[in-house]
Amino acid sequence: MTIERMCTLAGVSRASYYRYGVPKPDADEEESRLRDAIQRAALASRQYGYRRITHALRAEGWSVNHKRVARLMQQDNLLAIRKRRFVPQTTNSEHDFDVAINVARRLTPTATNQLWVADLTYVRLGCVDVFVAVVMDAYSRKIVGWNLGPKLTTDLALTALKTAIESRQPAPGLIHHSDRVVQYASAAYVDLLLQHSMIASMSRPGNPYDNAKCERFMKTLKQEEIRCFEYTDMEDLRAHLSIFFDRYYNAARLHSALGYRSPDEFERQAVASTKPEISRAPSVSFKRHEEIYPPDVRP
Repeated sequence: MTIERMCTLAGVSRASYYRYGVPKPDADEEESRLRDAIQRAALASRQYGYRRITHALRAEGWSVNHKRVARLMQQDNLLAIRKRRFVPQTTNSEHDFDVAINVARRLTPTATNQLWVADLTYVRLGCVDVFVAVVMDAYSRKIVGWNLGPKLTTDLALTALKTAIESRQPAPGLIHHSDRVVQYASAAYVDLLLQHSMIASMSRPGNPYDNAKCERFMKTLKQEEIRCFEYTDMEDLRAHLSIFFDRYYNAARLHSALGYRSPDEFERQAVASTKPEISRAPSVSFKRHEEIYPPDVRP
């Protein structure tokens, strides 16, 4: 009798018959290998949560559910615990310089070098505070310029912007968004923006959500770099920041807003999927479109 005939008489499928003959892997051995992969991914990252660990495992070929990863990470005490800390006010927006209007509030970039966001933060180094200025491409979340200094000055932010301009060479019309502190509103900073035909944009007073992308990055910087190490001096901190920006955040860190891809990988795939002759302008969205437009002209 053929296998097909025997399966018909027995009332089982042929797939079940062939599957029965294949030796099954030991469940304990499979879970041990999974635990080892989770621990390696957790050690290689900087306080990854279970969602990013899950995507990292899937990239390695594992077929695993995020709930299982969370359970195993909890059993092995690998879950990242986020602690909220008080953040002192480090910037001064009480000045006499002109404040730019917020033109980036509803802007959605569709390519690189359309919208840059900038921010400043402090780092506790021993008994003193030092300061970091960053410039981020809002489309890919890539840090395109940064600077470290002992004082919160305009030169600190200027150097970060100059680094970004040298590395990216943006076309005229790029929008530069920041909060309304004196460093970004100063005459020297505005002059540099005008020299490169950039459009200045600033957040509304007392509204950090207008610069949410850069604010969220500063939180990542504190959680995954600053609070993980103790630095001996300014040069040691500068070396660690260089590794964090270039080798970790831009090149390797999985970003949930980018489909769990790193900024470098996201930019490479965006370039590969875009036709050279097609240039997409950034889009602007308004929540009240359906209320403003009459029914006969709604899409």
